[in-house]
Amino acid sequence: MKTVSCIVVLSALCFSAFAQDNFKCPDDFGFYPHPVSCDKYWKCDNNVAELKTCGNGLAFDASDPKYLTENCDYIHNVDCGERTQLEPPIATPHCERLYGIFADDAKCDVFWNCWNGEASRYQCSPGLAYDREARVCMWADQVPECKNEEVAGGFSCPAPGEVSNSGSFSRHAHPDDCRKYYICLEGVAREYGCPIGTVFKIGDAEGTGNCEDPEDVPGCEDYYGDLDLKSIRKSELLAGLQSSSSRAASNPAPKAGKPRPAPSSRNEPSE
Repeated sequence: MKTVSCIVVLSALCFSAFAQDNFKCPDDFGFYPHPVSCDKYWKCDNNVAELKTCGNGLAFDASDPKYLTENCDYIHNVDCGERTQLEPPIATPHCERLYGIFADDAKCDVFWNCWNGEASRYQCSPGLAYDREARVCMWADQVPECKNEEVAGGFSCPAPGEVSNSGSFSRHAHPDDCRKYYICLEGVAREYGCPIGTVFKIGDAEGTGNCEDPEDVPGCEDYYGDLDLKSIRKSELLAGLQSSSSRAASNPAPKAGKPRPAPSSRNEPSE
């Protein structure tokens, strides 16, 4: 087996050397894709060819028809076509290669952006999870890698018919955070967040509720601590967020946030 492996490696090296010696620049200046390697390309300068290799996890983007662009991009962004060969992966903590975007092994709502082997942690908005194929944050229940206990933080929707007068969907308070709430649609729970400056107030009927001022929600009055809510409400950011509660879900809760009070006090009428 070792002899065969050595032959394969030597063949590859010989082919690379042969290709390098025989590549002819089509023009005095330009950047040209390697015939079989997606992460290699030829740089021609004054009609002299130099074989270049993209960073580990990057591939050469050969989409410029004039061959004047030198661009290495994430592999998943590049159409390699028949250029199927890649350099062996070089892994670091949370990074399968030195460059790329990779899902977390333990939490489905966390992903890592790796640049030169250094990983930056990102977390999807409440109720969302990182989809490995689409490489975007999607509803957690639509991501196969998410376990049931991870979807909507383990919250389970009421059984069909259990909540009366709720219409096609129902809203439910988050047990630990005054600003967050769940929407149940066809038995699937999705986590949302109220616009900054407001918290979720449970409605009079079961399965209902709205985002209201903290002072109108018993137990959540001090959720924002010392933040100036008047200035927040006047800001253009809040004005945009109030147009859609789904857009508001992308904003993290303030660090000064306060947990939702115990269930016994949540249904008290506001004064």
